[in-house]
Amino acid sequence: MQKIIVLDRDGVINEDSDAFIKSPEEWQPISGSIEAIKKLKQAGWIVAVATNQSGIKRGYYSRQTLSAMHQKLTGLLQAERVDWISYAPYLGEDNSPARKPGTGMLQAIEQCFGCNLAGHPFVGDTLADIQVARAKQMSPYLVRSGKGERTLATKHQSLEGVPVYENLQAVVEELIG
Repeated sequence: MQKIIVLDRDGVINEDSDAFIKSPEEWQPISGSIEAIKKLKQAGWIVAVATNQSGIKRGYYSRQTLSAMHQKLTGLLQAERVDWISYAPYLGEDNSPARKPGTGMLQAIEQCFGCNLAGHPFVGDTLADIQVARAKQMSPYLVRSGKGERTLATKHQSLEGVPVYENLQAVVEELIG
């Protein structure tokens, strides 16, 4: 069975901001996240990213700027690379099936890799991340980085039984040692 993991971006891979991450300069990796992705890749995992990016529709940044942020990630990973990046530029009120907790981005990942994501790990820092993981029967992991502490404070019922880790690096250590 192919090992595949889906990661949220803001708050999991890179620092998050309530004011949005609007440029490659503002896009700063969370300590240990780049090394964690490299470790996953070296262990043979497919690494996919599914990220809500409503800042595009809000006019805070363009698709080209988002691409430049992702090129920065690629540059930091050097020889390794993320296998897939999906993003949803929509607002919550658009009710787009692509925007988490909708499953559109995860369906695209399944189609791309010819797999079923059920049982595979999804690492996120928000309720929408946990909800979309559960909707696809994935194994959700919540990180305290980003909006993770705020998410935990909601005590929402969908968080019940979800393992909580300090950050992506801690999740990867648990998954592959």
